[in-house]
Amino acid sequence: MNTLEDIINLIDEEGVEFIRLQFADIFGNLKNVAITPGQIERVAAGRFSFDGYMVFGEGAAETLYLKPDLDTFVILPWRPKHGKVGKLICSVCTADGKPYELCSRGILLKNLETVKESGYDAYIDPECEFFLFHTDEEGSATTITHEEAGYMDVGPVDLGENARRDMVLTLEEMGFDIKASHHEKAPGQHEIDFRGDSGVKAADDVMTFKFAVRSVAKGFGLHATFMPSPIQDAPGSGMHLKLSLYKDGRNVFNASEETARYFAGGILQHATEIVSFTNPLVNSYKRLDKWKVSKKPKAERNLVVVCEECGERSVEVRFPDPSANIYAAMALLLRAGLKGIEEKTELDAVKFHGLPSNLKDALLKSHDSAFVKEVLGEAFTDLYITEKLSEWDEYLNKVSDWELEKYLLKV
Repeated sequence: MNTLEDIINLIDEEGVEFIRLQFADIFGNLKNVAITPGQIERVAAGRFSFDGYMVFGEGAAETLYLKPDLDTFVILPWRPKHGKVGKLICSVCTADGKPYELCSRGILLKNLETVKESGYDAYIDPECEFFLFHTDEEGSATTITHEEAGYMDVGPVDLGENARRDMVLTLEEMGFDIKASHHEKAPGQHEIDFRGDSGVKAADDVMTFKFAVRSVAKGFGLHATFMPSPIQDAPGSGMHLKLSLYKDGRNVFNASEETARYFAGGILQHATEIVSFTNPLVNSYKRLDKWKVSKKPKAERNLVVVCEECGERSVEVRFPDPSANIYAAMALLLRAGLKGIEEKTELDAVKFHGLPSNLKDALLKSHDSAFVKEVLGEAFTDLYITEKLSEWDEYLNKVSDWELEKYLLKV
């Protein structure tokens, strides 16, 4: 556990000149503001304010405050060795220090308390996939890759090998325990697996992971994207999450496979209600469609499975993708699993009829869900759905290249 004194001493010893205060908006996009070390005591006391409506919209509180989690302090390895830069992950609070209702990190912390009250500690082990693409002469992102590597191919076919190696070394320098890294199925697609953690740290680590991967890629003249399905007719990127519950330091699922199956059953039972949060983009459903048709019949039964690795049993949730707000997604998955245990929802007994085929249908399922509003709160749920439905309408009103190719000459 870091104390403020620990961080101040480290800042002095390492010559840190800037500290990034990072937090998430309702969609899980990383926001930040930089401060100098002289402001750290004021920030730690929760007295750093910002314009809430600029991040959370016109209906948000005008003035909000950042409350840093001191245990998230780390020095960014890719920044200059002189004039180093550190970062802290923050929750968003109101003037009286209470968690703000639109702060997804605060929402996860609240739901983790519910998990704790049920006698458990939650542990999450993530597996994130992403694409590496070239940037153009202006440094803008493209979908161009010059490689044709496939699953677990090596260099020189795998042209992203060096960038992936530096990502791993950077992440390890930041305290990550990297399990493995390799090329994925599609050209330009990669995966780096790291050992997860308990509670909110697991979600914080996913945020930091994505930030680090993008930053290292930029140094290679590449753009790292966690967009689920950026290439036509190619496999999409997922974010498999392995969840387990601990009691008294022991994995509950190891002791009882039945409990694991109840937990998995609860997630599958509520999958259609929560998928708009675990798969939040119009593009997400192109990846899900590819995922379904590439498998055997009844493949959607493999969306949530009980698995075992190195003697540790977990529930693996396979439908989320890395564009999700990890804080909201984790809150929903954990509470759904907990409900499955409470109601003894056997995995094979769930009457599951498939996931929604597009974002709008998914959002309408969430809109009608009392469970989602209980977990995330009505204010967060309503704003999220309103903004995402607006995004859907924007998508429908755009003329696509496919439409021009299909109709322009023929009609």
